[in-house]
Amino acid sequence: MINNNKLKVFSGRANIPLAEKIALSLRDTLGKITLANFPDGEISVRIEEDVRGRDIFVVQPTCPPVNENLMELLVMLDSFKRASAWRITTVLPYYGYARQDRKDVGRVPITAKLVANLLTVAGANRVLALDLHAAQIQGFFDIPVDHLHAGPVINEYIRGLNISPRDFVVLSPDEGSIKRALVHQKKLGGAIAIVDKRRSSATDTKQANLIGASVEGKVAVIFDDMITTAGSVVGAATIARHNLAREVYACVVHAVLCGPAIERLRDAPIKQLIVTDSIPLPPQKQLPNIKVLSVAPLLADAIKRIHVNESVSRLFE
Repeated sequence: MINNNKLKVFSGRANIPLAEKIALSLRDTLGKITLANFPDGEISVRIEEDVRGRDIFVVQPTCPPVNENLMELLVMLDSFKRASAWRITTVLPYYGYARQDRKDVGRVPITAKLVANLLTVAGANRVLALDLHAAQIQGFFDIPVDHLHAGPVINEYIRGLNISPRDFVVLSPDEGSIKRALVHQKKLGGAIAIVDKRRSSATDTKQANLIGASVEGKVAVIFDDMITTAGSVVGAATIARHNLAREVYACVVHAVLCGPAIERLRDAPIKQLIVTDSIPLPPQKQLPNIKVLSVAPLLADAIKRIHVNESVSRLFE
Protein backbone atom coordinates (compact mmCIF):
# COMPACT_ATOMS: atom_id res chain seq x y z
CA MET A 1 0.00 0.00 0.00
CA ILE A 2 1.26 3.48 -0.87
CA ASN A 3 2.02 5.67 2.13
CA ASN A 4 0.67 8.98 0.84
CA ASN A 5 1.69 10.63 4.11
CA LYS A 6 5.27 10.18 3.01
CA LEU A 7 5.14 10.73 -0.77
CA LYS A 8 4.75 14.28 -2.06
CA VAL A 9 5.01 15.77 -5.54
CA PHE A 10 6.23 19.34 -6.03
CA SER A 11 6.53 21.29 -9.27
CA GLY A 12 8.71 24.00 -10.67
CA ARG A 13 7.22 26.57 -13.04
CA ALA A 14 8.30 24.84 -16.26
CA ASN A 15 5.28 22.54 -16.64
CA ILE A 16 2.77 22.95 -13.82
CA PRO A 17 -0.17 21.41 -15.77
CA LEU A 18 1.73 18.12 -16.20
CA ALA A 19 2.70 18.08 -12.51
CA GLU A 20 -0.94 18.68 -11.53
CA LYS A 21 -2.04 15.73 -13.67
CA ILE A 22 0.62 13.53 -12.06
CA ALA A 23 -0.56 14.52 -8.58
CA LEU A 24 -4.17 13.88 -9.61
CA SER A 25 -3.22 10.40 -10.86
CA LEU A 26 -1.70 9.80 -7.43
CA ARG A 27 -4.95 11.06 -5.81
CA ASP A 28 -3.11 13.93 -4.21
CA THR A 29 -2.45 17.63 -4.72
CA LEU A 30 0.83 19.35 -5.47
CA GLY A 31 3.02 20.33 -2.57
CA LYS A 32 2.94 23.96 -1.49
CA ILE A 33 5.94 25.93 -2.66
CA THR A 34 6.48 29.59 -3.54
CA LEU A 35 8.64 30.31 -6.59
CA ALA A 36 9.48 33.84 -7.64
CA ASN A 37 12.24 36.06 -8.98
CA PHE A 38 14.03 38.86 -7.17
CA PRO A 39 14.20 42.20 -9.02
CA ASP A 40 17.65 41.29 -10.38
CA GLY A 41 16.34 38.00 -11.81
CA GLU A 42 17.67 35.66 -9.12
CA ILE A 43 15.33 32.77 -8.28
CA SER A 44 13.56 32.68 -4.93
CA VAL A 45 12.25 29.41 -3.45
CA ARG A 46 10.34 28.76 -0.23
CA ILE A 47 8.80 25.39 0.66
CA GLU A 48 5.50 26.13 2.38
CA GLU A 49 5.02 22.80 4.19
CA ASP A 50 7.02 20.37 6.32
CA VAL A 51 9.03 17.92 4.19
CA ARG A 52 11.33 16.48 6.87
CA GLY A 53 11.69 12.74 6.33
CA ARG A 54 9.39 12.69 3.28
CA ASP A 55 9.85 11.07 -0.12
CA ILE A 56 9.90 14.09 -2.45
CA PHE A 57 9.41 14.09 -6.23
CA VAL A 58 10.25 17.34 -8.04
CA VAL A 59 8.72 17.69 -11.53
CA GLN A 60 10.63 20.10 -13.75
CA PRO A 61 11.48 19.64 -17.45
CA THR A 62 14.49 21.73 -18.44
CA CYS A 63 12.80 22.96 -21.61
CA PRO A 64 13.09 26.52 -22.99
CA PRO A 65 13.99 28.79 -21.34
CA VAL A 66 16.48 26.05 -20.55
CA ASN A 67 18.88 27.93 -18.29
CA GLU A 68 16.08 29.54 -16.24
CA ASN A 69 14.30 26.22 -15.70
CA LEU A 70 17.51 24.35 -14.93
CA MET A 71 18.63 26.93 -12.37
CA GLU A 72 15.19 26.91 -10.76
CA LEU A 73 15.39 23.12 -10.45
CA LEU A 74 18.83 23.30 -8.84
CA VAL A 75 17.66 25.87 -6.28
CA MET A 76 14.59 23.74 -5.50
CA LEU A 77 16.72 20.64 -4.95
CA ASP A 78 18.98 22.54 -2.59
CA SER A 79 15.93 23.78 -0.68
CA PHE A 80 14.58 20.25 -0.18
CA LYS A 81 17.99 18.92 0.82
CA ARG A 82 18.39 21.63 3.46
CA ALA A 83 14.80 20.98 4.66
CA SER A 84 15.83 17.39 5.51
CA ALA A 85 13.74 15.51 2.95
CA TRP A 86 14.37 11.76 3.23
CA ARG A 87 14.81 11.23 -0.51
CA ILE A 88 14.62 13.64 -3.45
CA THR A 89 13.77 12.30 -6.90
CA THR A 90 14.11 14.66 -9.84
CA VAL A 91 11.39 13.97 -12.42
CA LEU A 92 12.70 15.17 -15.78
CA PRO A 93 10.04 14.81 -18.50
CA TYR A 94 12.56 16.57 -20.79
CA TYR A 95 16.33 16.70 -20.27
CA GLY A 96 17.85 19.89 -21.63
CA TYR A 97 21.41 19.85 -23.03
CA ALA A 98 20.93 16.15 -23.89
CA ARG A 99 22.32 16.62 -27.41
CA GLN A 100 25.66 17.78 -26.00
CA ASP A 101 26.52 14.25 -24.90
CA ARG A 102 29.97 13.77 -26.51
CA LYS A 103 32.97 15.58 -27.97
CA ASP A 104 32.29 15.30 -31.69
CA VAL A 105 34.83 18.06 -32.44
CA GLY A 106 37.75 19.48 -30.51
CA ARG A 107 37.47 21.90 -27.58
CA VAL A 108 33.75 21.50 -26.86
CA PRO A 109 32.10 20.58 -23.53
CA ILE A 110 30.05 17.52 -22.64
CA THR A 111 27.28 19.61 -21.14
CA ALA A 112 24.90 16.68 -20.59
CA LYS A 113 27.43 15.30 -18.10
CA LEU A 114 27.86 18.72 -16.47
CA VAL A 115 24.10 18.96 -15.93
CA ALA A 116 24.09 15.48 -14.36
CA ASN A 117 26.82 16.60 -11.94
CA LEU A 118 24.92 19.78 -11.06
CA LEU A 119 21.70 17.89 -10.29
CA THR A 120 23.54 15.42 -8.07
CA VAL A 121 25.46 18.09 -6.15
CA ALA A 122 22.28 20.15 -5.72
CA GLY A 123 20.64 17.29 -3.83
CA ALA A 124 19.00 14.78 -6.20
CA ASN A 125 19.13 11.22 -4.85
CA ARG A 126 17.45 9.71 -7.89
CA VAL A 127 16.36 10.72 -11.40
CA LEU A 128 13.24 9.75 -13.33
CA ALA A 129 13.69 10.70 -16.99
CA LEU A 130 11.55 10.37 -20.09
CA ASP A 131 13.00 9.53 -23.52
CA LEU A 132 16.53 10.81 -23.16
CA HIS A 133 17.98 11.89 -26.50
CA ALA A 134 20.96 9.62 -25.89
CA ALA A 135 20.56 6.54 -23.67
CA GLN A 136 24.17 6.78 -22.47
CA ILE A 137 23.24 9.89 -20.45
CA GLN A 138 22.05 7.45 -17.77
CA GLY A 139 25.71 6.63 -17.22
CA PHE A 140 26.58 10.28 -16.61
CA PHE A 141 24.89 10.04 -13.20
CA ASP A 142 26.37 8.45 -10.08
CA ILE A 143 22.84 8.05 -8.66
CA PRO A 144 20.03 5.71 -9.82
CA VAL A 145 18.30 6.71 -13.06
CA ASP A 146 14.95 5.31 -14.20
CA HIS A 147 14.58 5.88 -17.94
CA LEU A 148 10.98 5.75 -19.16
CA HIS A 149 9.76 5.73 -22.76
CA ALA A 150 6.56 7.31 -24.04
CA GLY A 151 6.38 4.70 -26.80
CA PRO A 152 3.48 2.73 -25.21
CA VAL A 153 1.38 5.91 -24.95
CA ILE A 154 2.04 6.84 -28.58
CA ASN A 155 1.59 3.28 -29.89
CA GLU A 156 -1.81 3.03 -28.21
CA TYR A 157 -2.96 6.17 -30.04
CA ILE A 158 -1.64 4.94 -33.40
CA ARG A 159 -3.45 1.61 -32.96
CA GLY A 160 -6.64 3.62 -32.43
CA LEU A 161 -6.29 5.07 -35.94
CA ASN A 162 -7.05 1.56 -37.29
CA ILE A 163 -4.55 1.73 -40.15
CA SER A 164 -4.44 -1.53 -42.09
CA PRO A 165 -1.10 -3.36 -41.62
CA ARG A 166 -0.84 -3.64 -45.41
CA ASP A 167 -0.99 0.17 -45.71
CA PHE A 168 1.22 0.96 -42.72
CA VAL A 169 4.87 2.07 -43.07
CA VAL A 170 7.03 3.12 -40.12
CA LEU A 171 9.30 5.90 -41.38
CA SER A 172 12.60 6.78 -39.69
CA PRO A 173 13.47 10.46 -40.37
CA ASP A 174 17.21 9.68 -40.41
CA GLU A 175 19.73 6.89 -39.88
CA GLY A 176 20.13 7.79 -36.20
CA SER A 177 16.46 7.04 -35.48
CA ILE A 178 16.42 3.56 -37.04
CA LYS A 179 16.55 1.77 -33.70
CA ARG A 180 13.58 3.78 -32.41
CA ALA A 181 11.64 3.09 -35.61
CA LEU A 182 12.33 -0.65 -35.34
CA VAL A 183 10.98 -0.70 -31.77
CA HIS A 184 7.71 0.88 -32.94
CA GLN A 185 7.54 -1.37 -36.01
CA LYS A 186 7.93 -4.44 -33.81
CA LYS A 187 4.98 -3.33 -31.69
CA LEU A 188 2.75 -1.96 -34.47
CA GLY A 189 3.66 -4.11 -37.46
CA GLY A 190 3.81 -2.84 -41.03
CA ALA A 191 6.88 -2.18 -43.17
CA ILE A 192 9.80 0.13 -42.48
CA ALA A 193 11.53 2.84 -44.50
CA ILE A 194 14.39 5.24 -43.79
CA VAL A 195 15.06 8.77 -44.99
CA ASP A 196 18.71 9.32 -45.93
CA LYS A 197 19.33 12.65 -44.19
CA ARG A 198 22.46 14.72 -44.70
CA ARG A 199 23.18 17.27 -41.97
CA SER A 200 25.05 20.40 -43.09
CA SER A 201 25.01 22.13 -39.66
CA ALA A 202 23.39 21.92 -36.23
CA THR A 203 20.24 23.58 -37.60
CA ASP A 204 20.19 22.69 -41.31
CA THR A 205 19.49 19.28 -42.78
CA LYS A 206 18.73 18.00 -46.26
CA GLN A 207 16.74 14.88 -47.04
CA ALA A 208 17.99 12.99 -50.04
CA ASN A 209 16.62 9.48 -50.60
CA LEU A 210 14.09 6.99 -49.28
CA ILE A 211 15.49 3.59 -48.36
CA GLY A 212 13.50 0.43 -47.67
CA ALA A 213 9.80 -0.22 -48.17
CA SER A 214 7.78 1.73 -50.71
CA VAL A 215 5.35 4.29 -49.28
CA GLU A 216 3.34 4.68 -52.49
CA GLY A 217 -0.36 4.68 -51.68
CA LYS A 218 0.36 3.92 -48.02
CA VAL A 219 0.24 5.69 -44.66
CA ALA A 220 3.69 6.73 -43.45
CA VAL A 221 4.16 7.29 -39.72
CA ILE A 222 7.32 9.11 -38.61
CA PHE A 223 8.73 8.47 -35.13
CA ASP A 224 11.31 10.68 -33.41
CA ASP A 225 12.22 11.67 -29.85
CA MET A 226 12.03 15.45 -30.28
CA ILE A 227 11.04 18.12 -32.74
CA THR A 228 13.03 21.34 -32.43
CA THR A 229 13.08 23.43 -35.63
CA ALA A 230 10.99 20.76 -37.43
CA GLY A 231 13.48 20.50 -40.29
CA SER A 232 13.95 16.74 -40.04
CA VAL A 233 10.29 15.82 -39.56
CA VAL A 234 8.97 18.16 -42.24
CA GLY A 235 11.73 17.07 -44.64
CA ALA A 236 10.89 13.40 -44.06
CA ALA A 237 7.18 14.06 -44.55
CA THR A 238 7.91 15.94 -47.80
CA ILE A 239 10.03 13.06 -49.09
CA ALA A 240 7.25 10.61 -48.21
CA ARG A 241 4.66 12.66 -50.10
CA HIS A 242 7.00 13.03 -53.08
CA ASN A 243 7.15 9.24 -53.08
CA LEU A 244 3.34 9.20 -53.27
CA ALA A 245 2.49 8.35 -49.66
CA ARG A 246 -1.27 8.65 -49.16
CA GLU A 247 -1.01 10.22 -45.70
CA VAL A 248 1.77 11.16 -43.32
CA TYR A 249 1.62 11.20 -39.53
CA ALA A 250 4.47 12.28 -37.24
CA CYS A 251 4.88 11.09 -33.66
CA VAL A 252 7.32 12.96 -31.42
CA VAL A 253 7.79 12.77 -27.65
CA HIS A 254 9.22 16.23 -26.91
CA ALA A 255 7.66 19.20 -28.73
CA VAL A 256 10.42 21.79 -28.28
CA LEU A 257 9.20 23.73 -31.35
CA CYS A 258 11.55 26.68 -31.57
CA GLY A 259 12.76 28.96 -34.37
CA PRO A 260 10.87 28.40 -37.64
CA ALA A 261 9.16 25.21 -36.43
CA ILE A 262 5.56 26.45 -36.39
CA GLU A 263 5.88 28.10 -39.81
CA ARG A 264 7.32 24.92 -41.27
CA LEU A 265 4.65 22.73 -39.71
CA ARG A 266 1.84 25.01 -40.84
CA ASP A 267 2.74 24.33 -44.48
CA ALA A 268 3.95 20.74 -44.04
CA PRO A 269 2.20 17.74 -45.66
CA ILE A 270 1.52 16.18 -42.26
CA LYS A 271 -2.02 15.08 -41.51
CA GLN A 272 -1.39 14.98 -37.76
CA LEU A 273 1.53 15.68 -35.46
CA ILE A 274 1.26 13.60 -32.29
CA VAL A 275 3.28 14.90 -29.31
CA THR A 276 3.25 14.46 -25.54
CA ASP A 277 2.85 17.01 -22.76
CA SER A 278 6.43 16.50 -21.52
CA ILE A 279 6.89 20.13 -22.61
CA PRO A 280 4.00 22.63 -22.32
CA LEU A 281 2.50 23.80 -25.60
CA PRO A 282 1.61 27.52 -25.35
CA PRO A 283 -1.25 28.92 -27.49
CA GLN A 284 1.12 30.46 -30.05
CA LYS A 285 2.52 26.99 -30.79
CA GLN A 286 -0.81 25.21 -31.16
CA LEU A 287 -1.96 24.13 -34.60
CA PRO A 288 -5.20 22.35 -35.59
CA ASN A 289 -3.31 19.21 -36.60
CA ILE A 290 -1.29 18.88 -33.37
CA LYS A 291 -2.55 16.20 -30.98
CA VAL A 292 -1.17 16.21 -27.42
CA LEU A 293 -1.05 12.96 -25.43
CA SER A 294 -0.45 13.02 -21.68
CA VAL A 295 2.41 11.09 -20.08
CA ALA A 296 1.14 11.93 -16.58
CA PRO A 297 -0.32 8.45 -15.88
CA LEU A 298 2.95 6.84 -17.00
CA LEU A 299 5.06 9.10 -14.77
CA ALA A 300 2.64 8.71 -11.86
CA ASP A 301 2.84 4.93 -12.12
CA ALA A 302 6.64 5.11 -12.08
CA ILE A 303 6.56 7.43 -9.06
CA LYS A 304 4.33 4.98 -7.16
CA ARG A 305 6.68 2.11 -7.98
CA ILE A 306 9.78 4.04 -6.91
CA HIS A 307 8.09 5.05 -3.67
CA VAL A 308 7.28 1.46 -2.67
CA ASN A 309 10.50 0.03 -4.15
CA GLU A 310 8.82 -1.91 -6.95
CA SER A 311 10.29 -2.57 -10.39
CA VAL A 312 9.93 0.32 -12.84
CA SER A 313 10.99 -1.90 -15.75
CA ARG A 314 7.63 -3.70 -15.43
CA LEU A 315 6.10 -0.68 -17.17
CA PHE A 316 7.73 -1.84 -20.42
CA GLU A 317 6.32 -5.35 -20.33
